[in-house]
Amino acid sequence: MKIFKKILIILLIIIAIPLIVALFVPRESSSEGQIVVNKPRQEVFDYIKYVKNQDNFGVWQLSDPEMKATSEGEDGTVGFKYSWDSEKLGKGAQQITKIEEGKSMESDMFFYDFDDTPSKAYFRLEEQSPNQTLVKWGVSWTTPYPWNLMSLFYSMDKDFNKGLENLKEILEK
Repeated sequence: MKIFKKILIILLIIIAIPLIVALFVPRESSSEGQIVVNKPRQEVFDYIKYVKNQDNFGVWQLSDPEMKATSEGEDGTVGFKYSWDSEKLGKGAQQITKIEEGKSMESDMFFYDFDDTPSKAYFRLEEQSPNQTLVKWGVSWTTPYPWNLMSLFYSMDKDFNKGLENLKEILEK
């Protein structure tokens, strides 16, 4: 009986420690990548404002060629919705919420297998010179307790940076 009691206490401690740590980990998280593209800002914007173009450079989209995608509305305009269903990536959608012509595109991202609360994704463009544009691509989100603990072990920054390298290659051809 003593051994059973010790095993039970050890198991409770193993479970309790991560739950206690998660109390102190922020629920708000974000990831961002950035790159300079050797093209004028408007030319870059005219490509990134279309959500479907992310299929050509986004790391996640490129990781699953079997992904089934549907869309509603006119791509590149507020309200356009792009949805996906993937064995590898799950089910989700991205809906354009704001466009500042030549400067930024914002969207809500939904990951239905995880949570119905939208993440906030964006592209922001800054002119560095007439033929150079700084492109920032990122997302911010809220993770429910205790899953916020996972943010200590994973960052999407490298995924955004790789996607932006792909974007640069496409635009500079």
